[in-house]
Amino acid sequence: MPIHVICPTCHARFKVGDQHGGKSGNCPKCKGAIQIPKAEDEVVIHAPESEAGAKDAKGRNVLKPIKRTETKFQLNAALIIGGAVVLVFAVAFLIGNSRDQLKDVLTYIMAGGLAIIGPALAYAGYTFLRDDESGAFMGTDLLVRAIGSGLVYALTWGVYWYVGYTVFGSEPYLITGLELWQIGLLVAICIGIGTFTAFVAFDFEPMTGFFHFALFFVTTVLLRFLIVGNFLPGMNREEKKPGVRAEVMEVVPQDSIVTIGFSYGPKYQLDA
Repeated sequence: MPIHVICPTCHARFKVGDQHGGKSGNCPKCKGAIQIPKAEDEVVIHAPESEAGAKDAKGRNVLKPIKRTETKFQLNAALIIGGAVVLVFAVAFLIGNSRDQLKDVLTYIMAGGLAIIGPALAYAGYTFLRDDESGAFMGTDLLVRAIGSGLVYALTWGVYWYVGYTVFGSEPYLITGLELWQIGLLVAICIGIGTFTAFVAFDFEPMTGFFHFALFFVTTVLLRFLIVGNFLPGMNREEKKPGVRAEVMEVVPQDSIVTIGFSYGPKYQLDA
């Protein structure tokens, strides 16, 4: 087996027989002194196998490489999402115009709408915010993640109601209105839950997860305004003085009022 030799003076490369291993001599090009390494000291670099990984009894590769699929913008999907958004806002507008007739079931309608809109917005938001370089979720896996995260997004409104109603009191929450810092705290709690949910469900960065939940939260706030007339629970449309309780006046029916009449006659003076 030939030994590969490099001259330390002129860096010329040549081969010598393995019988010359360990001997010294002169470079055939520059005549400089060189030391020929021994055959056993030569470092041999083997080429890697074409396919690494576990193999079966016949030497075939068991594991197959994962091929990354390039995800592209789909115009049809964007048009469907845009049409659905317009339809949802139109339905919310119609419900808002009929809220007096639907006041007994309005809460159930809004809760059911959140359960439907949440997964849909989670799915749509992922199509815009996903990172193709790190690999995108597809098919059933994406659908399950969108449904799970969307339902958690919808439940954040339940957390908003529970904390606002039980911690800050029913009267400020329903009648007199919450303070600005109280509303800000409730919104921050919802944003924290939603951002963490997006991080777990879609492997988003924290900022990307925030924008993913913000798409749902802002959309539902606008829908609430069309239905109820205010953006957030605890906000009042009429200005009230702080610390003043709502006054309840008893209205007396008109037919129950009894009118008492007095007649005044002329005065007479009696003579003795």
